[in-house]
Amino acid sequence: MRKKIIAGNWKMNLNLSESIELISGIKNGLVNQQLNCELVICPPFTSLETASVLIKDSAIKLGGQNMYYEENGAFTAEISASMLKSVGCQYVILGHSERRTIFGETNELINKKIKKALTSQLTPIFCIGETLEERESGSTFDVVKKQVVEGLSEINSEDAQKIVIAYEPVWAIGTGKTASKEQAEEVHAFIRSLLCELYSNEVAEEITIQYGGSVKPDNAVELLSQPNIDGALVGGACLKADSFIAIGAAC
Repeated sequence: MRKKIIAGNWKMNLNLSESIELISGIKNGLVNQQLNCELVICPPFTSLETASVLIKDSAIKLGGQNMYYEENGAFTAEISASMLKSVGCQYVILGHSERRTIFGETNELINKKIKKALTSQLTPIFCIGETLEERESGSTFDVVKKQVVEGLSEINSEDAQKIVIAYEPVWAIGTGKTASKEQAEEVHAFIRSLLCELYSNEVAEEITIQYGGSVKPDNAVELLSQPNIDGALVGGACLKADSFIAIGAAC
């Protein structure tokens, strides 16, 4: 059975004291909760070490928001996989649409990062998704296929099963718009069929595919009830403990 994963991408939000407050709120809110999913928080780099200490001995897992594919060197402001591992990260978000559009990350670069994460025993949360213009022009499936095929280039079946894919339609990120459950499921089913072509049906059935894009407590149940949606990559709603836990409870 595929693992359900709810990951919170804090983006460039919350300083250290605010991070401590949020983590404390999440931990307190989980005291009487039995969640049928893995809960992952991805704070800014400045809060990772403190977050790791605070979530020790809890069910919460830690992830980074990005990393570079080189181990070390003259790469000012970049973070390596070993640095993330050293502060307790188990996950790392790669290929987020904001990295693609604002910082010009290509499928080729993202592929290198995924390979490095895998060899470093980090679980990549590999983000894909189309813009509003691409959806309206009818090219959603072409865009998603290109991102998946190039992002997973030269990654074998065994490693593919260690990757989490997050489908995030760019037009639904931070806009308040959400793909309908039918729209989201259609693309998720397409991604799974594509994974079946690239690998096998058995491998495709093992890979967790999250949905991301204005996921909130009031739409989480209908999205997560779809057969090919295995969790969520949450943005704004993960910055409040009660809403993040409610999305986890929707599993």
